[in-house]
Amino acid sequence: MNIETEKKFLVLDDGFKAQAVKSYRIRQGYLAHDSGRTVRVRIRDDQGFLTIKGPFLLAGSRPEWEKEISLQEAEDLFALCKPGSVDKTRWIVPAGIRKFEVDEFHGENEGLVMAEIELGSPDEPFERPSWLGQEVTEDGRYYNGYLATHPFKTW
Repeated sequence: MNIETEKKFLVLDDGFKAQAVKSYRIRQGYLAHDSGRTVRVRIRDDQGFLTIKGPFLLAGSRPEWEKEISLQEAEDLFALCKPGSVDKTRWIVPAGIRKFEVDEFHGENEGLVMAEIELGSPDEPFERPSWLGQEVTEDGRYYNGYLATHPFKTW
């Protein structure tokens, strides 16, 4: 099982789009989300994924298991998800030896743009582009599981 270490940031402006090397649409729902554990189904363009995340071990670090599934399986599982989902465009933006995944949210989370970077350790240094804003890794409101049931437009 993989241990994911990521940091989350608000995004100041759309300067990241000129630096992006690709983008895709993501829709995701949650089969379970409690006590820091998450079971998620994601549809990315025409691919399906099932992801299980465990509780946080350290700031921004948690176990993660992901498996690609067929688009039909993802659609079938999506129908079983709890109420609320997340719809976003993900932009891939290189930054030194790492990359940012910048999520531009749609629907009830319209107006929210966040960047995530996966690191080898919580204290690994990384490039900070000019469009990168305040870190929100420790703020649970900015996690997709929360956004699915407490949309940004209602804050």
